[in-house]
Amino acid sequence: MSRVPAFLSAAEVEEHLCSSSLLIPPLETALANFSSGPEGGVMQPVRTVVPVTKHRGYLGVMPAYSAAEDALTTKLVTFYEDRGITSVVPSHQATVLLFEPSNGTLLAVMDGNVITAKRTAAVSAIATKFLKPPSSEVLCILGAGVQAYSHYEIFTEQFSFKEVRIWNRTKENAEKFADTVQGEVQVCSSVQEAVAGADVIITVTLATEPILFGEWVKPGAHINAVGASRPDWRELDDELMKEAVLYVDSQEAALKESGDVLLSGAEIFAELGEVIKGVKPAHCEKTTVFKSLGMAVEDTVAAKLIYDSWSSGK
Repeated sequence: MSRVPAFLSAAEVEEHLCSSSLLIPPLETALANFSSGPEGGVMQPVRTVVPVTKHRGYLGVMPAYSAAEDALTTKLVTFYEDRGITSVVPSHQATVLLFEPSNGTLLAVMDGNVITAKRTAAVSAIATKFLKPPSSEVLCILGAGVQAYSHYEIFTEQFSFKEVRIWNRTKENAEKFADTVQGEVQVCSSVQEAVAGADVIITVTLATEPILFGEWVKPGAHINAVGASRPDWRELDDELMKEAVLYVDSQEAALKESGDVLLSGAEIFAELGEVIKGVKPAHCEKTTVFKSLGMAVEDTVAAKLIYDSWSSGK
């Protein structure tokens, strides 16, 4: 008799992953294992992306196996451009499937939106731990969507910033963000105003052309570039990309998927996993960029943690 898989809603995923901080230790291990090559036990191809050309959308397929967790997953994620601010349908929607690796049985179907938001923010926090300036007081977030909230949550848990600023193309959304989150957040009218003197900058926008320019960025600042996940999209200008020390989650993916990397011609210095392993230095005294594209193994780690928590509570 076949086993009926568990179906975990967004609320259930949130319940069993109550804090993104829980993901930091296993994600650090997974990133280091990924950058160790085959001996690290992480098997994942670069994501497959199918254009839905008639509707300006994309379907991404992201499978991975992690030997450390003995976990096998795939994520299905859709992304549609030009969702109006009044749309009830989010631009990104995701579902994660968790399998029993010994025989391929489907164990669980999970809401992937919460997983994506929390694991992405956790990886940005890991990069920031290694790459931020030693005395970081000012945090700036560009964008006010789901990723802005997840990044704010973990960054205010993990770090002690004296000032937090936000900018969004639609100012009302930035004001809503500031009114919603715990803690004081300054709403800025322009990107230049928001980033002036900031020590850590997070870009989580839907921009397809550069919005952050090197001449505005404080020397020695650290930037987590999370948006612009297509080869023809940008968030950062050429000056910033070329003058900063560039770190990525996956070099292979960055050279295929990141418009910020491809169109600027910037040279990748290291994968984040290489820094975690100690084989490449963290140049926190210099301006640094971490280009985050997100990796399937990050979903695998999160899904396994959630499933184990859910199973233990049955």
